[in-house]
Amino acid sequence: MNVKNELRVNALEWTGQSLLVLDQRLLPEKVNYDEYTDSQGVFKAIKTMRVRGAPAIGIAAAYGVVLSVIQHYSALDSNWKNKVKYDIQLLSTSRPTAVNLFWALDTMQQALDAKADNPISYITKLAKQIHSDDIQANLTMGELGADLLKNTDTVMTHCNAGALATGGYGTALGVIRSAYKRGLTKVYAGETRPWLQGARLTVWELAQDGIESTLIADSAAAWLMKTGKLDWIIVGADRIAANGDVANKIGTYSLAVLAKQHGIKLMVAAPVSTIDFEMESGEGIDIEQRNPNELLANCYINNDSLVSAWNPVFDVTPASLITAIVTERGVVLNPEEKGVNSLKS
Repeated sequence: MNVKNELRVNALEWTGQSLLVLDQRLLPEKVNYDEYTDSQGVFKAIKTMRVRGAPAIGIAAAYGVVLSVIQHYSALDSNWKNKVKYDIQLLSTSRPTAVNLFWALDTMQQALDAKADNPISYITKLAKQIHSDDIQANLTMGELGADLLKNTDTVMTHCNAGALATGGYGTALGVIRSAYKRGLTKVYAGETRPWLQGARLTVWELAQDGIESTLIADSAAAWLMKTGKLDWIIVGADRIAANGDVANKIGTYSLAVLAKQHGIKLMVAAPVSTIDFEMESGEGIDIEQRNPNELLANCYINNDSLVSAWNPVFDVTPASLITAIVTERGVVLNPEEKGVNSLKS
């Protein structure tokens, strides 16, 4: 499948023997790709947030399985599948919240279990298919989401749910890209503490496509809503429970509460692979806690300091605060009413 990705810089590039990962920690000052030739390297890339965003994490993990197969497969070694299974287990521990990671690894494992012949060719083809399918899903979501934004002038997004967080085009930013082509005039982006994905990634990514945007401090969102200038908030997701509760970057829940107060609509755009149909509600979602040192100034990082930090990476927005969930299989309006089980294949 040939899918055009409009972004000039891609988060992930497969060479045939290695995975090139754009180190998003260095953007926008520096565009640097790290090359990985084994699954341990891909694990590190995900763990350290060189690659981030639920769909991109899943795609990277799929390529990590390919690298494991390339490394371990031998017709003379009957234990190669166990070695690959070990690497898959390692990859599964890299980030706990993004369900796309586990979906991609399960898909790759099932393919390995189903076939006994030389696996390198078909497992590579499967990873590439996961990658291209994600781009196509984003393009479809972009159009479906843009349909909901008719007569909308101004939107806001949080974190980075664009091509950098996916196979290409983006989920929330995919909707914004499609809507921009139809006349959307104003895009606000929250800076997104503590990693500043909005300030470092989202506004930079939009600029690559020639889309103007306005960056605001996270704490300015309520006042922006009070002005009456905002029509929709559009975000991505790292996991969606069956009842429509959504885990996304920390700060999404507060935006949802503020949006409800000010009569502003909230759209979540995510592929169906982000939905955990076995998870009844958001209460069961494992929220990743990252190192407090990511928040603390150096002077507080010692055993004698009286200052600590609480650093959850995600929060959960209840379905009652969500106007629409947009996927490649369709749109669920007011998910509080029936959840998202209608999107099952």
